[in-house]
Amino acid sequence: MTEQVKRSEEKSENPKADSDLTETNTGVKVKLFYDPEDMPRFDYETSLGNPGQYPYTRGIYPTMYRGKLWTMRQYAGFSTSENTNSRFKFLLEQGQTGLSLALDLPTQLGLDSDDPLAKDDVGKLGVAIDTLRDMEEIFEGIPLDGISTSFTINSTASIILAMYVATAEKQGVDPSRLRGTIQNDIIKEYIARGTYIFPPEPSIRLIGDTIEYCIKQIPRFNSVSVSGTHICECGATPAQGVAYPFLTGIAYLREVLDRGYDIDDIAPLLSFHLIAGGVQFNFFQEIAKLRATRRLWGKILKERFNSKSEKAMRLKFSTGGMGGGMTEQQPLNNIARIAFYALAAALAGSQSMNLPCFDEAYAIPTDEAIRTSLRIQQIIAHEIGIPDVVDPLGGSYYVESVTDFFEKEIAAEMERIDSLGGILRCVEDGMIQKQLADQAYQVQKKFESGEMIKVGVNRFEIDEEDRELEVFEVDSETRSRQIDRFNRIKEERDNQKVELSLEALKRAAAEKENLMPSILDAVRAYATVGEIVGQLKEIYGEASPVTVF
Repeated sequence: MTEQVKRSEEKSENPKADSDLTETNTGVKVKLFYDPEDMPRFDYETSLGNPGQYPYTRGIYPTMYRGKLWTMRQYAGFSTSENTNSRFKFLLEQGQTGLSLALDLPTQLGLDSDDPLAKDDVGKLGVAIDTLRDMEEIFEGIPLDGISTSFTINSTASIILAMYVATAEKQGVDPSRLRGTIQNDIIKEYIARGTYIFPPEPSIRLIGDTIEYCIKQIPRFNSVSVSGTHICECGATPAQGVAYPFLTGIAYLREVLDRGYDIDDIAPLLSFHLIAGGVQFNFFQEIAKLRATRRLWGKILKERFNSKSEKAMRLKFSTGGMGGGMTEQQPLNNIARIAFYALAAALAGSQSMNLPCFDEAYAIPTDEAIRTSLRIQQIIAHEIGIPDVVDPLGGSYYVESVTDFFEKEIAAEMERIDSLGGILRCVEDGMIQKQLADQAYQVQKKFESGEMIKVGVNRFEIDEEDRELEVFEVDSETRSRQIDRFNRIKEERDNQKVELSLEALKRAAAEKENLMPSILDAVRAYATVGEIVGQLKEIYGEASPVTVF
């Protein structure tokens, strides 16, 4: 037998002999198949452990979905408080188990609806909230001691949290019984979205104020949900989409640790919102990444912060598929994409899910579209057996190997950023923003060249001239109605009380006191979001955008 024939037969019998690697759509190199050789140092106790046990690779609770399903929490909120209240009640009637409130851009930026800068955006990407009255009407008929609510809000998070607490008080609900999450992640805004108001230092101090308030007053409420979703949508690799939120979360932990609190009091109030889907999605790798994320966070809390509490070491995360993976072309294909996002999140052990909708590329979802995404979650929960077994992919040669890979990649990226001065320094310098922009450009080039396939977009296209799709239409009178309501409240409220509360808030900010009590007083007096932010701007100033090009 010639040497050439021998090598040919060896290749046929053992494809791995040639290290036959291919690059996935996320840029990770994978082998043709995996076997025990790919896990030479695998130890069940240290690598996996049982569900609910350190290092929590297999899930943070022993029975996971057998004991309690993930919270089904479709993102909703548009136009006015009345319309959002109707959408919330519709979703609850359809079987949704938690609420997730979307706020419009003016509210996110601390602008009242009558501000000239807000004229084109009131109620368009979320609900407009100007005063406590709006929050009261959003939750009218929805007892706050019986539901968990998530708020996607950052710069004005302390104000929105205060409004939620005040609304509970109006309902006769003890605030200590409130459950939910407020995103409250300003570093992500500097990196990826741009809805920041104040410079970093006072912004992080405000986050510390909310965490401190929650520890003392509403201990069941997650005071921060560090988000990796927008970072991924802006071009982050899967590892960066975890490393940057972890570094961000650690920055928030240190802010409160410096105030004299114990890590085991702070960490349980921190959660993460991580991507499962989006522009670049690989089913098995998404599952492996999220398993690695849970394991690494447990190690960080135990080894770096000397946590002694299982509750503190358990990584709580929600998942969102985001709209970047949705396509305008052949929009019904998006239903399949959404289902795979949700299945990956469930197999990874997510505590909560909000999924994009098939019409996401067009507008705010219609009732049919948002109900369809909810039904996908319900089918996975009740029809196909996913809750029966915890971590059913545990022990898979491929999944375990890639879980190990992502743990190392995430840790290495965290070390790299720390070596460059830390997450805040790299954000202030614009280094991270520039890197993400460059990476997003490279991904887009791959789509345009056909190197990365998007079904219905650059492969398997069809003539769609006759397509009919119901699209949500924003009411053109939303802003005028909101301003009318806003003006009525300003006429009815005790304006002297408002002025006194705002003066007290300004003094507290100047003296670096915890601002939550002062914000609550202002909110209870029906001070507007814009008025409260205006007082803080006088003390804190405004952040300047970072130029990255």
